[in-house]
Amino acid sequence: MNAYAPILVLGALGAGFAIFSVVMATLIGPKRYNRAKQEAYECGIEPTPTPAGGGRFPIKYYLTAMLFIVFDIEIVFLYPWAVSFDALGIFGLVEMLLFVLTVFVAYAYVWRRGGLEWD
Repeated sequence: MNAYAPILVLGALGAGFAIFSVVMATLIGPKRYNRAKQEAYECGIEPTPTPAGGGRFPIKYYLTAMLFIVFDIEIVFLYPWAVSFDALGIFGLVEMLLFVLTVFVAYAYVWRRGGLEWD
């Protein structure tokens, strides 16, 4: 249990700071609400009314978001691999090459389908 104590303390400090910030903002923050403050801010442009069912986003938006998540996950796996590269040996190299090849196939598919072209 001693090995996990610093992690638990850091988690408790983070949660305590988050709770403290939300509570203090509620207690101390200004409470003068008006119509202009309640509206969404869109870079100085008057907000347009949204349809009753919500606005429709183009599929390219979701493809770009999913591609970002795929590459983000790849980076998350590449950092620990790079740190322990010597200890993993040739097995670690082959496994990472297979992983990067899999991600590259997904990237090539999206590129070929035109998912990276923003119209």
